Amino acid sequence: MQRSVDRILTTHVGSLPRPPDLLEFLEARESGRPIEQAAFDACLSASVHDVVRRQVEAGIDSVCDGEFGKISYTFYVRHRLSGIGAFPGGPNDRPPATAAHRDLADHPDYQLRLSQKRGGTSWFSREAVPCCVGPVAYSDRRPLEVDIANLTAACAHSKPREAFMNAASPGVLTKFVPDRYYNNEDAYVAALAEALREEYEAIHNAGFILQIDAPDLGSARHNQYQHLSDAEFLRIAERNIESLNHATANIPAEAMRMHLCWGNYEGPHTHDIPLAKILGVALRARPAGLSFEAANPRHAHEWEDLRDAKIPDDKVLIPGVIDSTTNFVEHPRLIAQRLVNFANVVGRERVIAGADCGFATFAFVDNAVAPSVVWAKLAALAEGAKMAGDRLWGRSA
Repeated sequence: MQRSVDRILTTHVGSLPRPPDLLEFLEARESGRPIEQAAFDACLSASVHDVVRRQVEAGIDSVCDGEFGKISYTFYVRHRLSGIGAFPGGPNDRPPATAAHRDLADHPDYQLRLSQKRGGTSWFSREAVPCCVGPVAYSDRRPLEVDIANLTAACAHSKPREAFMNAASPGVLTKFVPDRYYNNEDAYVAALAEALREEYEAIHNAGFILQIDAPDLGSARHNQYQHLSDAEFLRIAERNIESLNHATANIPAEAMRMHLCWGNYEGPHTHDIPLAKILGVALRARPAGLSFEAANPRHAHEWEDLRDAKIPDDKVLIPGVIDSTTNFVEHPRLIAQRLVNFANVVGRERVIAGADCGFATFAFVDNAVAPSVVWAKLAALAEGAKMAGDRLWGRSA
């Protein structure tokens, strides 16, 4: 993972809006409808080439494939891991009740609005939720190899400064792929870590930065583990970090980054665990880069909490300085101000401009930000990063 030497570099979290023709293929595959594999492969390859080109043109230094080969950042494992099947009971089942966001329960009027906007159904009802039904192992490398080949070819054509590829953390899968086999969460996390090691190492060996998506360090506190105390939750977070460190033991720290967030949705977020409470645990993770929400109005102030934190010299901060849940396009001056705040904490060379979360976390739902606005936000991110760099390196007032 490159550090800045004369300017603030730019990136984002990963998922980007899928083009309509690709989305049709993805939805058909997830619902079990037949697809023409060759046509899907061609559409996916062309789409990845286009999205990498657009990122470079928007001014993004560290690009990715937009997660175009995946329906979501977690559900995709059903196509790669053995032991993963459909959630029992059919496609209209819901995940366990603890998956509901605690902050939304405080505001039933807002929940009603969300339900009406979605036509009275949860987006989870679109497809069966994946579920662990047997021993977990990495059994099908083809989807991973296709993703790697597509990103490799797209980068060779558009020549970005750097490229990364996403992979789920073992901990986050305990929520989105509930266990019905191990009946022991520690054992399930350990099995997931061992299985995902193959994916992590393949991404690194392909020459990409490995980004591990770990919302289990943030959002899990107010949904999956809302019944626990902060101390009990932090012990789970520590376990998840230990499993992650085990799975990435063969990958250099500087070749990885980790993303944490409090849930990529517009909502009250009044029960989010503060960054200061989870920072110590998060910094024990091996990845050198730490990506986190910093534009979210419930967390935009937390840069102040980092001033007194003991952040190791080998860590690079990737704060989200554009929001991923609203159609406001942040002014470049605001983006620059946010970046300068973080640079004043850890130094200008250890800050990379990022986004709060992905812009299409689940491809098969109506994501909050319109595609054209996503690209406007990324362009503003690049402009704001330039402003911040000019200011930090003394090229402007």
